[in-house]
Amino acid sequence: MTHINSSYNWYALYTRSRYEKKLHLDLNRRGVESYLPLKVEKKKWSDRVKVIEEPLLRGYLFVKVSNKEYFDVLNNTGAVSYVAFGGKAASIPENQIQNLKIFVSNFNDQINVTRERISKGTVVKIKRGLLKDIEGEIVEIRGKSRIVLRFESLGYCVHSEIAIEDVECLQAVSALD
Repeated sequence: MTHINSSYNWYALYTRSRYEKKLHLDLNRRGVESYLPLKVEKKKWSDRVKVIEEPLLRGYLFVKVSNKEYFDVLNNTGAVSYVAFGGKAASIPENQIQNLKIFVSNFNDQINVTRERISKGTVVKIKRGLLKDIEGEIVEIRGKSRIVLRFESLGYCVHSEIAIEDVECLQAVSALD
C-alpha cells in the first residue's frame, strides 16, 4: 500500500496576468487555503483619487495544499504552474508566510518590492516593535538603511525602512566586502 503524504505545505503559484484576486477567491470558495498579499495604493486620475488594493507580487498567489489538492489547484482558471526549481515545486516554510503576513499588515504603506538582486549584507534580527525577532539583511538603497526579508523561492526581496538601533547583528560582514 502506497502512503500519500497528507501534510500541508505552502507553495507559490504563478497566475495568469491580472487573475490573482479571482483565483484567490475561487480557491477559498473551494476550501483551499490561499494567501494573496495586497498593497494599498492611491491611484490619481484627473478628476479623482481612488484607493485600491493591488497584489504585492504580481502574477503570484500562495497556496497551502497537501498532495491531494496539489494538482486540483492547477485545474482552476487563472492557475498557470507552481514556482519550481529543478522541476520540483519549491515549498515555502510556514514562518516565511507568517512573516510576510505580519510585514504586509503592519507596514503596508512602507513596502517596496523589487526583483533587483540585492547583494548580501549584515544579517540582523529586529529587537523591538511589530517585527520583533524577524531576521533579514541590511542593505543601502539610495542612501537609506532598510531591512530586507528575502523570499528566495520567488526571486523577490521585500524591504522597509527600519532604524539601525532597532536591530542586532547576527552575522558580521567580512572586512573584504
